[in-house]
Amino acid sequence: MSMIVCDGNCRMSEEVVEMEHELIELRKHISSQGIIVQDLMTGVCRELEEWNRENADNNDPVPNAEVDEVQNPLPNEMDNHKKTFLEKVDILLAEHKVEEALEALEAEERNYPELKGSGDSSTEVSSYKSSFLERKAMLEDQLSEIAEQPAVSANELKKALSGLIKLGKGPSAHQIFLKSSGNHLLKKIEVFLPSCSVCPKTFPATLSRLVFSMISLTTRESGLIFGDNPVYTNRIVQWAEWEIESFVRLVKDNAPASETISALRAASICVQNSLNYCLMLEPQGLKLSKLLLVLLRPYIEEVLELNFRRARKAVFDLMEFDENLHLSAHIVSSLSAFATYSDSVLVDSGMKFLYIIADILEQLTPLVVSHFGGNVLPRISQLFDKYMDALIRALPGPSDDDSLTELKETIPFRAETDSEQLAILGTAFTIMDELLPSMVVKIWSPKSENQEPDENIVSNASLKDWRRQLQYSFDKLRDHFCRQYVLSFIYSREGKTRLNAQIYLGGDGEDSQWDTLPSLPFQALFAKLQQLATVAGDVLLGKEKLQKILLARLTETVLMWLNDEQEFWGVFEDKATPLQQLGLQQLILDMHFTVEIARFAGYPSRNVHQIASAITAHAIRTFSARGVASALPVDEWFVETAKSAINKLLMGASGSDTSEMDDEHIILHDEIPSDSDDSASSLSSVESTESFASASMGELESPNFTDQEG
Repeated sequence: MSMIVCDGNCRMSEEVVEMEHELIELRKHISSQGIIVQDLMTGVCRELEEWNRENADNNDPVPNAEVDEVQNPLPNEMDNHKKTFLEKVDILLAEHKVEEALEALEAEERNYPELKGSGDSSTEVSSYKSSFLERKAMLEDQLSEIAEQPAVSANELKKALSGLIKLGKGPSAHQIFLKSSGNHLLKKIEVFLPSCSVCPKTFPATLSRLVFSMISLTTRESGLIFGDNPVYTNRIVQWAEWEIESFVRLVKDNAPASETISALRAASICVQNSLNYCLMLEPQGLKLSKLLLVLLRPYIEEVLELNFRRARKAVFDLMEFDENLHLSAHIVSSLSAFATYSDSVLVDSGMKFLYIIADILEQLTPLVVSHFGGNVLPRISQLFDKYMDALIRALPGPSDDDSLTELKETIPFRAETDSEQLAILGTAFTIMDELLPSMVVKIWSPKSENQEPDENIVSNASLKDWRRQLQYSFDKLRDHFCRQYVLSFIYSREGKTRLNAQIYLGGDGEDSQWDTLPSLPFQALFAKLQQLATVAGDVLLGKEKLQKILLARLTETVLMWLNDEQEFWGVFEDKATPLQQLGLQQLILDMHFTVEIARFAGYPSRNVHQIASAITAHAIRTFSARGVASALPVDEWFVETAKSAINKLLMGASGSDTSEMDDEHIILHDEIPSDSDDSASSLSSVESTESFASASMGELESPNFTDQEG
């Protein structure tokens, strides 16, 4: 087949050569015929002169223009030049010797400036000028035809464009130049596109190199050929913008499905490479970064949104855990510490959540983080928030998000014991406070100094706000645990309130007989917190900050419930209920005792102190309104009495055993499963005391809690 094509091409080439040879012979024949005509005219002129001499007796000839024309038929020297020049140009054009033809036309214009002018001229000059311009137009057509040939070489293209510029056709030449550049780029892209499916993640890198290298080359060549004319510069900018729009469409059309991780990687590489090329083009006078970002933003946001939707579904699919997930040794060791105290599914879910986030973050390039990081961080915090919702479902008690569609499925593990519940909190806290921020900060590296500012670039303030969002989501989990833990402490299985107003209505009114100890529920609270602190010391080893926050929040939750419980205060406000001074003092002592528990254990909380003060003030107002509150001991007395009570309980000096309260109060070791071998009666244990107050008071920063209890 190829031999047939070659033979055909050879025959065609031979025919073209033969035709050109025939044209040359024809022009020679025409030229020789012209010489013969001139010789004939010369002979005729001689005969006329002889005839005139023979008829010289005619002295008064009548002037006649036709006779003059006949008598002066020979062209003058100027006419010979014009004729010869036009014939020469015709031959050069016929032989496609465009460079020589151009030089001849330029030389003629220099010799006869009137050929350039557009003013009025004689009929003779106008006729020659028309013929001259006709040859000029023919040369322009030939140059345009050469420049527009698909297979024209770069050198031939430059010569043709230069010729058009010399003919005064610069705008047309520039248009042809841009069209030629676009065609060359299109051919390269058409050759490359079939391979996009082979490398779906990285094809934008090659595509951007093809597009932006052609833009750079075209801009540079335009300056060399056409100069720095603003008109041509503006055309280059418009052409480059059009090519970038086509580039973005090609990326979208050939990228993988937007919800896949491959699409996210492809989009990131596209942003990284194309923006880098835009920066390289700026010294050439092309500022295309803003346009590129505007064109890419909808696509990038779509890919991010769909990838995080996919991640959100994966977070709730906790049963499908791949043991081959590649995570750093630090992440694995940090979460594996909780496997001893909980179901392995909990640890697996934490690792899977981090893997999902890591997989997304690893696809992001630095320039994507710079310009689109403001859209990534909120989505990560939203994903973490949904993960907290899933963990809440694993804790005892109803969830505030029971209506959430994703959470309708049964959670694959349930935390029943104290250690299992604390392991959930420890896992969530470790992810929120350590692992997730370290992953994000590693990606959010310092930006290049030569990078233009962008409204979506993530600042330190944005990172701080993002961490606050994570804290808020964790607080939901923490508060749910504290609320359910306290409610199980306050209410019996039958739904009766153990912490009720009846404990402040007894007594015979003789202050001297008052045993200066907190009421039994608050003694039990002290024992319960001590017991939980012991378990937390093992499960949350090394996380003293979380231990203090949990104990402080539990203490707050008890007081918040008491402060808001209308049934409790309604008993005191009922005029049919007898009140005594001793009951008020007992209530005030319980409040001081609660505050001293927090201080003693090393988690003094401003909220605990404020709520206890509000309850005390409320009680004094209520009792005073009933005419009961008389002179009360000073605050210092209550503080010292509360401290003394703590010491008595710890040293076992009290005659009462707080673990053996009747059914109306509490039996600690029967109500809530605990992993501690020690019962609540182990208050005198020195080791328990040291565990309970393992951190010094000075190390605690007052935490800012989110009060969600009504």
